This record gives sequence, C-alpha cells and structure tokens, in this order.
Amino acid sequence: MTFICLSLVLSVKSQKVWTLQECIDYALTNNIQLQKNKIASQKAEQDLIGSKATKLPSVLFNSNQNVAWRPFSQQTINLTNGTMTSSQSDINYNGSYALSGNWTVWNGGRISKNIEKSKYSQRIADLTTQQTANSIQEQITQLYIQILYENETVRVDSETIKKTQLQVDRAREMQKVGSLAKVDVSQLESQLTQDQYLIVNAQSQLEVYKLQLKQLLEIHGEEAFNIANLSLGDAAVLTVIPPKSEIYQAALTSRPEIESSKLSIESSKIDKAIAQTGLYPSINANAGIGSSNSSGVNTGIFKQLKTNMSNTIGLTLSIPIFDQKQTKVSVQKAELAIQSSELDLVSTRKQLYSEVENFWLNATTAQQQYLAAKTNLSSMQQSYDLVSEQFRVGLKNTVELITGKNNLLQAESQKIQSKYTALYNLAMLRFYQGQQVKF
Repeated sequence: MTFICLSLVLSVKSQKVWTLQECIDYALTNNIQLQKNKIASQKAEQDLIGSKATKLPSVLFNSNQNVAWRPFSQQTINLTNGTMTSSQSDINYNGSYALSGNWTVWNGGRISKNIEKSKYSQRIADLTTQQTANSIQEQITQLYIQILYENETVRVDSETIKKTQLQVDRAREMQKVGSLAKVDVSQLESQLTQDQYLIVNAQSQLEVYKLQLKQLLEIHGEEAFNIANLSLGDAAVLTVIPPKSEIYQAALTSRPEIESSKLSIESSKIDKAIAQTGLYPSINANAGIGSSNSSGVNTGIFKQLKTNMSNTIGLTLSIPIFDQKQTKVSVQKAELAIQSSELDLVSTRKQLYSEVENFWLNATTAQQQYLAAKTNLSSMQQSYDLVSEQFRVGLKNTVELITGKNNLLQAESQKIQSKYTALYNLAMLRFYQGQQVKF
C-alpha cells in the first residue's frame, strides 16, 4: 500500500505544469500554421536569390550526335570501259558542339526593380509570420485566462458545496428534534443538488478550454494538461492603464500588420515601375563558339573540329512600337493596386485603433466593476453570515437562507469575472505596446 501511495505521489509531481510563457514558447516552435508561414518566408528568400541571379549572363552548352543509315544508297563506280552501278549498305555519323552565352545589357531597369520587388515580398512574408505568431500568442493568452477563471470558479463552487452540505446536515439534525419541517430540508437538499450541477458544468467547461489550448499547442494524447496557478491580487488587477493615444502610437510602431501594409504600398509602386519598363527598348548581348564533325571524310576528328570551328558575337536591340496597349493597361492596373494598398493601410490603422480602444475600454470597465464587486461581495458575505446564524437559531427560513447564499455566490462570480476580464485586457494592452505577454 505504501509503495502504491508513493507511486501516485511521484506521478502527480512528475506531471507537467505549464506557465503562460512556456505555452507561448512551445506554440511558436510547434504550431503547424506558423511553420508553414516560415516555409513561405524561406521561399520568398529563394525568390530574392533568383532575382539577383538574373543580373548574371546565362551560359549553355549544346551537343547533337546523329547516325544515319542508308541501306539502299546508290554508289557509282567509274570503270575504264564504262560505268557500273552497285547497291550497298552505308552508315553516316555527324556531331555538332556549341557553347553559347546571353546577357541582358539593358531592359529598362526591369531586373533591378524585380530584385527590389523580391526584397519587399520577402519582408512581407516575414511580417506575415510575425502576425501569425502574434495571433497565436493572443489566442493562448485568452485560453490561459479562461482556464484560470474556470479553476477559480470550480474552487468557489467547491466551497459553496461544502457550505451547503453543512447546512443540509444542520437542517437534518433540526428536523430530528422537530424544529424544522421536512419540506425545508428538501429545499436545502435540492439546493445542494443544484450546486453540484453547477460545479460539474464548471469542470466540463474547464476541460474544454484545456483541450482547446492543447490543440493550439499541437499537443496530442491522453496526458493530463495543467497550467500553473497564479496568485494575482489587487495590484495586478488595478494597475494603472496608460492613455489610449499612447498605446495606439506604440502599436503603430510595433505591430507587424502596420509595417506590412506600408510595404505593400511600396511593393505596388515597384509593380508600376516594372510595368513602365515595357515602354523602353532592351539590349541583349550574345556570343557563341561551335564546331562539328562527320564520318565519310578523309580527315581526323580533331582537324575537322578545328576547321569547322565558328565564333559569333552580337547585340540584339528590341524597340517596342505597338503592343496592343498591354503596357498601358498594366501601368493603369498597377496604379489602381497602389490606391487599393493605400486604402488597406487606412483600414488596418482603423482596425488597430478599434482593437486598442476595445481593450482599453474593457480593462477600464473591468477595473471599476472589480472594485464594486469587492464591496458588494463583502456586504453579501456579512449578510449571508448573519442569515446563516439566524437560520441556525431558527429566526430565518430556508428560502431566506438559500436567497442569501445565491446572492453571495453571484457576488463572488461577478468579482471573479471582472478580475480576469481586467487581467486579460491589461495583458493585451501591454502586448500591443510591444511588451511581453504577461499578467
């Protein structure tokens, strides 16, 4: 028996207890969507390398080897007293070899603009990864605070059940001595059942939030998942909230969605510049060296290659005259894309301000509700203690006792709800200021 108890104790101690920062760090390493965003960023980096490489010349080697078989070819043989024609099989071979190079000397600056475009695309891909990471941290924080809230709700419900059980036991003793009617005892027993139902619901909701957090962390399996209990008092809940404008200005410089929207405008401008290169002429340089050899020639292969060697060098000039308005249309579409990107930036800024304003308002309201809930809870506790004592001596009935207990439970629930609402919104305000997520 001692060994079994010791094993259970060691098993409980060995279970992982997750802090908020550990959850965030684990998710940033293992979340699938975030890993896919990182791969997309790496692809953008390779696109940039490819764009830079287009400034270099291209070199290509070609070789053709051919064998021809003429089984019925005619060969004429001259004789002294006339001519004679004979039929024979004939196989011929020939090969060619060429080394060629091509280099874009000028194409209206398209190459350098494509490189600049790739730089913007890579940076935007990195910022998209940061946006996903921020979203994951916000979701983890929300689920973590929900679990803390449900943990405290379960604790309060457990204490309530203990109090109700004591009242039921007391009522049964009073019934035995004839000082309380059976119907009053039944009412208290019914209240106990309702309290047990509430705690079952709270525990069920707690497990739902734990499951959602595990899924977000990409943790699978039947292993128990528990978070660290935090002792968060008035100092954490009632911390001073900075002005909205201060938080918003900090968010404008720290949030990746704002920087991404700005870069999208610059990228659209580059697209317009790339489209305009279609109006300019382009110059390409080319050079090559090649040779060939064949059978049926009374000359060695190396001498043939030397004799047949040819070298070329040249420039190709292309001047656009009429392209069915394709360049003009591309430029106009690029201009419209710039306008759309500018509107996206305005929308993103408005959305950011709305989020900051909501967090600020919720945090401010929750702090005020917390202070009011504390005062109300103190009053409800005193009232309930008085009603309980009066019930014990027979001055109050069960209805009044149950009403007092429900009022106390509601006051405790309001305090818990306002507490964790304030903690969550305060954490989000700090996060939007560019600080680490913490309570």
